[in-house]
Amino acid sequence: MELHEIENAAQSVIDELLAAAKLRAGDIVVVGCSSSEVIGARIGTDSSPEVGRAIYNALAERVKSHGLYLAAQCCEHLNRAIVVERECAERYGLEIVNAVPQPKAGGSFATAAWSEMREPVCVAQIAAHAGLDIGGTLIGMHLRRVAVPVKLTRRTLGDATVIAARTRPPFVGGSRAIYDEGLM
Repeated sequence: MELHEIENAAQSVIDELLAAAKLRAGDIVVVGCSSSEVIGARIGTDSSPEVGRAIYNALAERVKSHGLYLAAQCCEHLNRAIVVERECAERYGLEIVNAVPQPKAGGSFATAAWSEMREPVCVAQIAAHAGLDIGGTLIGMHLRRVAVPVKLTRRTLGDATVIAARTRPPFVGGSRAIYDEGLM
């Protein structure tokens, strides 16, 4: 798959998630991306800075146009820390950790985020409002408590499986409760 095809596929996937997720300006979209999986290799074995940058740029453009924050999950070598803009970390009171992602320690996608963001920082964890897992990166730990799967039309990006989720507030109150349909 050519880089422009990867970019187009990434834009298609994020557009579909954003349409389904019911997000508001200032919400966070977390993305974990294995560039190795996208190009057909096993996760963590063939990091591609070009693929990581192409996917980051395609997603960041769309997320920013909706007034949202993009959070880039690092790989397990950085304990799945998250790269966000300092403004996001401060707004949400996130704990900043000291790490600078690299292609083989953080991943190519997180490295691209670090180099492209205006004022990037790494944070230990977040509770995002929606997310994309490209290539089995296990973003679930960085989603809010009640995640709802979003079934995408496109289920792969290159050779990587793509899984999407949005979140919703937990239901409380039992059988007599009435719920706000707008939050479901």
